[in-house]
Amino acid sequence: MWVNKLLYSAILLLLTPVLSLYFLLRSRKDPAYRARMTERFALQQVPAAAVGGIVVHAVSVGEVVAATPLIKALQQQYPQLTLTITCTTPTGSARIVSTFADSVYHCYLPLDTPGAVQRFLHKLQPQAVIVLETELWPNLLQQCRRALIPTIVVNARLSARSARGYRRYYAFSRLALDNISVLLAQDSATARRFKALGCKAQLSVCGNLKYDMAVPAHTNSLVAQFRPQLSGRKVWVAGSTHAGEDELLISAYQQLSAEFPDLLLILVPRHPERFDAVAQLLSDTGLNKLRRSEQRAVTAATQVLLADSMGELLAWYQLADVVFIGGSLIERGGHNPLEAMLFAKPLQTGPHVFNFAQAYQWLEQAGAVNWVSDCAGLVSSTAQLLRQPQQAAEQGAKALALYQRHGGACARMSRLICDYLGADSGHFRIRQAGSIVQWYDAQVFQQPDELSFNAAHWQQQQAVIGQSRGRNIAWFIRHNGMALVMRHYYRGGLIGKLVKDNFSYQRVLASRAMQEFNLLRYMRRCGLPVPQPLAAQYVRRGLGYRADIMIALIAGSQDLATILTAGTALSLSQWQQVGAVIARFHQQGVYHSDLNCHNILLDSADQIWLIDFDKCAVRAPGNWMQQNLARLQRSLQKEQALHPGFSWQQQDWQALLQGYNQQFTG
Repeated sequence: MWVNKLLYSAILLLLTPVLSLYFLLRSRKDPAYRARMTERFALQQVPAAAVGGIVVHAVSVGEVVAATPLIKALQQQYPQLTLTITCTTPTGSARIVSTFADSVYHCYLPLDTPGAVQRFLHKLQPQAVIVLETELWPNLLQQCRRALIPTIVVNARLSARSARGYRRYYAFSRLALDNISVLLAQDSATARRFKALGCKAQLSVCGNLKYDMAVPAHTNSLVAQFRPQLSGRKVWVAGSTHAGEDELLISAYQQLSAEFPDLLLILVPRHPERFDAVAQLLSDTGLNKLRRSEQRAVTAATQVLLADSMGELLAWYQLADVVFIGGSLIERGGHNPLEAMLFAKPLQTGPHVFNFAQAYQWLEQAGAVNWVSDCAGLVSSTAQLLRQPQQAAEQGAKALALYQRHGGACARMSRLICDYLGADSGHFRIRQAGSIVQWYDAQVFQQPDELSFNAAHWQQQQAVIGQSRGRNIAWFIRHNGMALVMRHYYRGGLIGKLVKDNFSYQRVLASRAMQEFNLLRYMRRCGLPVPQPLAAQYVRRGLGYRADIMIALIAGSQDLATILTAGTALSLSQWQQVGAVIARFHQQGVYHSDLNCHNILLDSADQIWLIDFDKCAVRAPGNWMQQNLARLQRSLQKEQALHPGFSWQQQDWQALLQGYNQQFTG
């Protein structure tokens, strides 16, 4: 696996100059491609308000439009957090800015090189990264998993053809698939395909976000501007067309114009770089064309309006009498029919629709789609719909009813996201000041001056309720009605005698405190019995750093070593429960580097907890699981040798193993 990771990253690094050149070449036609190049490498400054929020990535305009209801739902759910919305295209960027203005932080998603991704995550320190559809970038997903940042793929769509591609290049595709936390699929076929590819994420089928589309205000303004100009005319809109389709559509229009002289064709090429080529094609035919970019009114003499603009497709669909969905007469797989369905328009499509197979299957079953395969088919279908407006209206009504029937994906997705992230996410905050970074729960530490990792501060507040004097001191504190444990990180072993608490430099996300904080959050999302993390601190100090953490105190609890040393015996069923709890951690891949009888607690209700996750991690299944058990057994044997009254016997260990194995076998 590591060879594939190295090879992928090496290829990306080698391609970086090529990609930079690509942006520059694209900028000859669209200057926006050379703007904000620092964001492509995560070299920009990030506003403090965006740190500690949630990242939502939508590659371009279509995904931004689809994501808009979900983003707004997340803003309502987390009003105190600033969402970061990323994309990769200037048109997507323009839509984000026009839709959300300064209510979000917006930037481009950086190139998927290790350094750029690391800088991006280090600067934003996000609580979660949400990705639309199949923008699965291996380095981004791997580094999120390493930092224990949840990655959630929403509106996931995977056709049979794409699944074959994933399988063909499985050595590379698994670099992404193995690192997804939650995948919310559009349909059950997509969920099955991801599962067949070995995706281990939590899978749910939620429907398609695009059935919950919100029409932007500027769309309605554009419709109001053009509707008077088109009064009395029939309008045929061909959306998202590709090379090989425009020629057929223009030829079909020329034949149709004999019967329908007032027919206006609005031609909307999919890609901006083709605008000039399509304009030349129209000039060569002698048709009276108008380019949208000319900012002139449509007149009675205009035969074709070339929509050489971006982000206005919804307006053209709203003005249409008949809509053709492009990318379907060629083997492109078709484009999204949902925008036209929203406006109750009769639809035409070519035979190649595998990108949206489910939607077209439903349209076919409802009798709400017209199939065409060539110029003759375009002429026949369009003429019939124009001659029989009642039939066209009925088809459009069926399409709209289908659209409305499949709505609700946004509500389902936002609920699942919020349930997965947990209630803590809404009041998680990050404060940065100079060399100090603090993560904290704003419900516990409501004012900035309340948070301190200095024991003297809490002693002055008379908030200290106890302390543990093991190898390192842990302070027990009561604050705002909550009992918590404050622990400073110390070095162990021989080096700890020389350098007490200064660790070699790591970025914030890789520091001991933040790793343990995020690991605790991960385990709580998995439903594992661990303390709630409340605050963590990272202090940069020369070439190193110091760290602290605060967690909730487990009320009425004692560690296993203390209980057994006092001569209190656990029943065999309790030992089985201990084994089952350890197995639950192992099932979630949690490696406890110091699993011993001091780090297993029993509370007053006999619930079992695990604590002290410093230097622990999430791992794939392996020998470490048995090594964890062996370490626990050695700690019990050691305590038994030190304390004659230590209440533990071999049959207790057998009961623990029985509970452990039963958890794995169900």
